[in-house]
Amino acid sequence: MYDLIIIGMGVSGISGAIYAKRAGLKVLLLDHSAPGGTLNIIPEIENYPGIDNISGPDLAMNLFNTVNKLGIEYKLEEVTDVILDNIKTVKTKDNAYQSKYILIASGRKPKMLGLKDEDKYIGNGISTCALCDGAFFKGKEVAVIGGGSSAVSEALYLSKIVKKVYLIHRREEFRAENTLIDKLKQIKNIELILNNEVTSLITDNNQLIGLKLKDRDINISGMFLYIGFIPNTDFLHNTALKLENGYIIVDSNGETNIEGVYAAGDVTKKEIYQIINAASEGALAAINISKN
Repeated sequence: MYDLIIIGMGVSGISGAIYAKRAGLKVLLLDHSAPGGTLNIIPEIENYPGIDNISGPDLAMNLFNTVNKLGIEYKLEEVTDVILDNIKTVKTKDNAYQSKYILIASGRKPKMLGLKDEDKYIGNGISTCALCDGAFFKGKEVAVIGGGSSAVSEALYLSKIVKKVYLIHRREEFRAENTLIDKLKQIKNIELILNNEVTSLITDNNQLIGLKLKDRDINISGMFLYIGFIPNTDFLHNTALKLENGYIIVDSNGETNIEGVYAAGDVTKKEIYQIINAASEGALAAINISKN
């Protein structure tokens, strides 16, 4: 029996665990992948207070070091179901754990284009992580799909590795931060293809060799997708938690419509998805839980 089980070991989940541990709660962190969540696919972070520049994986490691330093219990297991009675039960593929409170900080995953054979080429020409896979395309031509800060950041990162980057956006204007757009305009090996979108993959001998767009074809060796996200809430299918488009609805304290169940970070419905508010939301939820 735990006081608090936190589902997710990204910024929000670890932030919540730190505050809960310091408040004297018995805490368990659960995640099926590497600690840090989305941080592990971010090449560079320049907008976090007190840190001029740090890679996502380095920040993830710093957070994980704090978990170990404070002696916070964690298990790398995938959550498959939760039962939200007075005593909450969290089921994984291997075990079941119980607690008085739950903090859901399970984040979100990249959205795919939905093209024919797209799944077949994920990890074999199609990627959602330039930091992970960029080196495989050194000296080659690639495409980045998207118009937000993530897409522009990844295009900038890849431009230092590959021969050429096609940045394809279905609109005329980018949604990225102005500082990133200013940097983008200075890079000569990035070609902007605006008001356009990918209609199909061009393949040969099970290799991705190009993309068909609405009005042209391009030859590329790799495609990196940054077109949005889907919240990781599949394991909540047996609950009465209030969701909107899969995102969890919370109040100003981070609590859901079910008493004792809180949520924080990218899995919640909100306007701004940034590292700084993910951290604060996790801390806020843990503080409110510790007051009960």
